[in-house]
Amino acid sequence: MADLKQYQAKRDFTKTAEPAGKMTRGRRAASEAGGIFVIHKHAARRLHYDLRLEHDGVLWSWAVTRGPSLDPHEKRLAVHVEDHPIDYAPFEGVIPKSEYGGGSVIVWDEGRWVPDFDPDKGMKKGHLEFELEGHKLRGKWHLVRLRPRSGEKRDNWLLIKSDDACARPEEDILEQEPRSVKSGLTVEEIGAGKTVKGRKPAVWRSGKPASGGAGKGKQTGPAFIQPQLATLQREAPGGPDWLHEVKFDGYRMQAVIAGVGVRLLTRSGLDWTERFGTQIVSALAGLKCKDVVIDGEVVVLGGDGVSSFPLLQADLSDGRTERFIYFAFDLMQLDGVDLRSEPFVERKEALRQLLSGQGDDSPLRFSEHFTEPGGVMLKHACRMGLEGVVSKRAAAPYRSGRGLDWIKSKCTLRQEFVIGGYLPSDKTGRGLKSLLVGYHEAGSLKYAGRVGTGFSVKVADDLKARLGAMRTSSRPFDAAVPDSREAVWVEPELVAEVEFRSWTADRILRHASFQGLREDKPAEEVVQEMPKSAKNTRSGEVETTVTLSNPDKLLWPQEKISKRDLLDHYELVWSRMKPFVVERPLALVRAPDGVEGQRFFQKHASPGMSEHILRSKDPEGGEEILYIEGFDGLAALVQIGVVEVHIWGAKVDRIDAPDQIVFDLDPDEGVDADRVRDAALDIRARLDELALPSFVKTSGGKGYHVVTPLKPKAGWDEVKGFAHDFARAMEQAEPDRFTATLSKKARKGRIFIDYLRNGRGSTTVAPYSTRAKKGATVAMPVRWDELEGGVAPNAFPLGGKTTLTRLAEDDPWADFFGKGKVLNRK
Repeated sequence: MADLKQYQAKRDFTKTAEPAGKMTRGRRAASEAGGIFVIHKHAARRLHYDLRLEHDGVLWSWAVTRGPSLDPHEKRLAVHVEDHPIDYAPFEGVIPKSEYGGGSVIVWDEGRWVPDFDPDKGMKKGHLEFELEGHKLRGKWHLVRLRPRSGEKRDNWLLIKSDDACARPEEDILEQEPRSVKSGLTVEEIGAGKTVKGRKPAVWRSGKPASGGAGKGKQTGPAFIQPQLATLQREAPGGPDWLHEVKFDGYRMQAVIAGVGVRLLTRSGLDWTERFGTQIVSALAGLKCKDVVIDGEVVVLGGDGVSSFPLLQADLSDGRTERFIYFAFDLMQLDGVDLRSEPFVERKEALRQLLSGQGDDSPLRFSEHFTEPGGVMLKHACRMGLEGVVSKRAAAPYRSGRGLDWIKSKCTLRQEFVIGGYLPSDKTGRGLKSLLVGYHEAGSLKYAGRVGTGFSVKVADDLKARLGAMRTSSRPFDAAVPDSREAVWVEPELVAEVEFRSWTADRILRHASFQGLREDKPAEEVVQEMPKSAKNTRSGEVETTVTLSNPDKLLWPQEKISKRDLLDHYELVWSRMKPFVVERPLALVRAPDGVEGQRFFQKHASPGMSEHILRSKDPEGGEEILYIEGFDGLAALVQIGVVEVHIWGAKVDRIDAPDQIVFDLDPDEGVDADRVRDAALDIRARLDELALPSFVKTSGGKGYHVVTPLKPKAGWDEVKGFAHDFARAMEQAEPDRFTATLSKKARKGRIFIDYLRNGRGSTTVAPYSTRAKKGATVAMPVRWDELEGGVAPNAFPLGGKTTLTRLAEDDPWADFFGKGKVLNRK
């Protein structure tokens, strides 16, 4: 018979905030079996979960030592303990350490329980069958009493999930959903005294939910739909049959709306509504529809307007919700009509109409799609610093699961990995040095390498604390891990999002960076993601037959930039660079062992040089000339370690008729960049007076290049003579600022206007070429207003954000040769 004597005898209510409680029999008719249920997460001497079921005026209680599991194959020990009062259900706080059960407590889940049979008979028999209607736990469950062993004093039961539609084999709901459904806090945060201001607690009375917001209570209307998933491929598909969307960097969420009730469900169906605050929920609840199922993604946008998973993780961790945005990209059900059989393009149009009227500051936004060729879309996405694109067949229905109607293609490689251990940091104030990660294959966890960057000191400390509670004595990987003498092994349950450059031949990650934990994805589902296509094509639309030997060879060791990275850069800029390097005599700076090793200047062929690097002869003297005809030639230059590409100011077939004039501004040591920028602007003004067009690029070093396009009519002597006279005129007008003399002595405190670049056989660094300098900088064409805005000569490192942003904008030299004029010195 239920009573509270044992509960009250164990507690001193002058010291603990737990309710003393009283019996509440008679509040429900016998036919209304069941009532509220609650699961408290309780960090006492040992962390456990307390399952409490309302019956006969009290809460029947079991201490579930390892917590509930959604996997029907998992049987969790549940120790039957003393009955608790009904008003204990919403309790959340800290029990003093000196008291019984001392430690922090949160309401991990709550809802309604409905027994299948008479609960009193079930309790007597030792088998309770019931259904839970909670936020995290739903469906059918069993509590089965174990036969006591000799001398056993505890009343041991097993808590088992039924194998029904709510089961989630091999998922860990405890890791995926660690927070309170009442306050949104973790048990650790409650223990540290943290509270949430302005949050209305969810209190359950009379077996029915009384909620402070949408998304609570028993849900009716649309059900969760297993999401459609994209297949990774190296190239984005082209053609008119495809629509392309930005690949967001957030949490995939399904919005399920019934009346004013709103739920945000993860890709596995977990209810994360409360984690994202009230703004998205309110916007969804305001849509003009009775019910709807929407597919989308919750993100946080960085200052550059690009979604950022680390920022999303930080906001979730700190309880900030004001920056969350829900981008909707598909519509599966609307006002009771199942739309999944309709073509994607029609579903998108219906979604657009449903979301019409949302303002620019709304947390609910429509994900636009584009019809440009996939390769072009991917190139633009990469230039903007996005993760990639998702391409979808316009005429395809919505099909749950992974298939080829949705294709994802990425700019940088990125996927989830299972954390199997870590290396502690040997530096003061740092939690860990690196994570040891892996992926599942053929029933084993394969080691994939270390992740040693991407986390702040705080994140590293939090990770170490969390992983410390998961320590295990055995290595979770199926094979030995190199240099792991100091490794701390952990249960392989946490999933990390990792960005990396590439895989090695041994399937180990290169240059891996931690992006955040993925609590929405089960560890068991993590496998190695490899693109389906094996074509030798790059991420855009440039193809090459050249294969890099040792592609991971670092050409800039400090910057961790390899031959592969250099080739990726040239592929990205090829359409812009091509007019300046194709069929033009070249001079090369090579660094076969990297820029920190030996470097040498090369103008002639050497043994074993690729057939894609072509040879010709200078008609004046017969000297050998090197040139290329296409991207294969540029790739061949990368293969032999060329780190700078220098060009003549003329084409091979018109070698005596230069098509440009170059003024290279080379400042003396100590001359600041502002003075060099002013000099470039003054040169532009002088050229304007002569009705000559001018373009500017950063040198990648200390100065700028002002370049004038020409119609190839004048000869070398005439062009060099003009450049010399122009530089001398600048010197004579302001001798304190400029010099036209090469010597270091003449350059002291001044800017050398190097006109010598315009002589026959002289070269200058090509637009978009890298430089053999610290930072792996690029000689970058820019607009004049960018120069006026203060852009530095070395502002564009290879692969850097400034470089990708510049390349995402219009080409400032797009009409360079179209604006060329005939040089007339008369």
